[in-house]
Amino acid sequence: MKYIDEERINNLLADASKADSQNLDDILAKAKSLKRLGLKESALLLSNTEPEQIKKIFEAASFVKDAIYGRRVVLFAPLYISNLCANSCLYCAFKSDNLLIKRKALTVSEINLQVEWLLKRGHKRILMVCGEDAPDGKSNIDYYLEAIKSIYASSAGKNKIKRVNVNCAPLAVDEFKKLKNCGIGTYQIFQETYHSQTYLRMHPKGPKSDPDNRITAPDRAFRAGIDDIGIGALFGLYDWRFETLALLSHVEHMEEEFKVGPHTISVPRIEPAEGVELSSNPPYKISDDQFRKIVAVLRLSVPYTGIIMSTREDIQMRDALLSLGVSQISAESNTSPGGYTNVDKEQAGGQFSLGDHRSLDEIVGALITHDYIPSFCAACYRMERTGESFMKLAMPGTIKGKCSMNALITLKEYLDDFASGQVKGVGYKMIERYFKQLGPSEQDKLQFFFSRVREGVRDEYV
Repeated sequence: MKYIDEERINNLLADASKADSQNLDDILAKAKSLKRLGLKESALLLSNTEPEQIKKIFEAASFVKDAIYGRRVVLFAPLYISNLCANSCLYCAFKSDNLLIKRKALTVSEINLQVEWLLKRGHKRILMVCGEDAPDGKSNIDYYLEAIKSIYASSAGKNKIKRVNVNCAPLAVDEFKKLKNCGIGTYQIFQETYHSQTYLRMHPKGPKSDPDNRITAPDRAFRAGIDDIGIGALFGLYDWRFETLALLSHVEHMEEEFKVGPHTISVPRIEPAEGVELSSNPPYKISDDQFRKIVAVLRLSVPYTGIIMSTREDIQMRDALLSLGVSQISAESNTSPGGYTNVDKEQAGGQFSLGDHRSLDEIVGALITHDYIPSFCAACYRMERTGESFMKLAMPGTIKGKCSMNALITLKEYLDDFASGQVKGVGYKMIERYFKQLGPSEQDKLQFFFSRVREGVRDEYV
């Protein structure tokens, strides 16, 4: 598999058990200075099993997360437009030979209904997700473009979707250019497993059975002009320490080849899925303690990247991981095409089971209770703070000020337009508290934006 040196990774993990506490303290000091860690350093953190040392790792991860992104947490909703798929991935409910789920590809009008429902709840950012197949008579890229245009064209009163990110099959460079021209934000694709033998075993049939075509998709997206790329691994298919180091090897390749690392890293664990035996008994089950360490080490190793946590995880785990490095979370998710508006028993099959079923309002309220600022911001895409420009702000932590300001503006919009009475109460108090912490010039700027929100203006940012 390109970019992944399995022998090197295995050797690093074998040597990592020899580290002492001084090694760890030096590594954590480097990480807290917001410098990238190398693979050897990350391997040492992953392999440490001493409770006191793990506590130090978690404390450092919390420090780094706050230094880069502050207290803001970005919210988004996945929109599954299709569960048609030509692949036979052994862990996924969408696999082509799963006869237990109903198949569906949403039409333009059905997509509009889904988006309008999300807009009326307060959502502003969407991750469009689809199986690797298109409805009859359409190519994948034509279907994707049709769906993206439909999402952006949808509205609910004065509310529209600010940004569409896309999780879809690997494309050719010219097809990625079409995605770019359609106005997408981040292109997201997961290798699932970076272990070559495991990859081939888990993907026996279909286009996804070619691991190199998949791992090189981000390269083609970069060459097409998409400079915000999201990567990830599906934890549970192979050894979690190997997968984490391999994921970081992929990051190294991106930085060396394109001078830009991943905009986001996702860390899904396998969850049970209808008609998929393996999903209920993963070959390498990940414990909660191991999962916390994965997130913390990724935060320390790649301090600038956004770490995404989906509603696969339960409430307690999602809340805990916010302090260890997670900076973006999905909310009020449904993994069935059409599932937001069609909740009867005949709805299309979902991709996996969910652990967090809270509404967006409940999640916003919980974030505020834990002193995190819910954010619906998409300013960086509009201000062309993407790719290398974003990295120049994120690496030293200077993006934090803009993130916090825009988070407060979008929180004010949400509270005024959508929040329940209880969430309004705690939300306005949060805004007042953070407002008092700002300097005079920042207060003046925020007051201006708040006055615009009160006047009914939406979607302004710094």
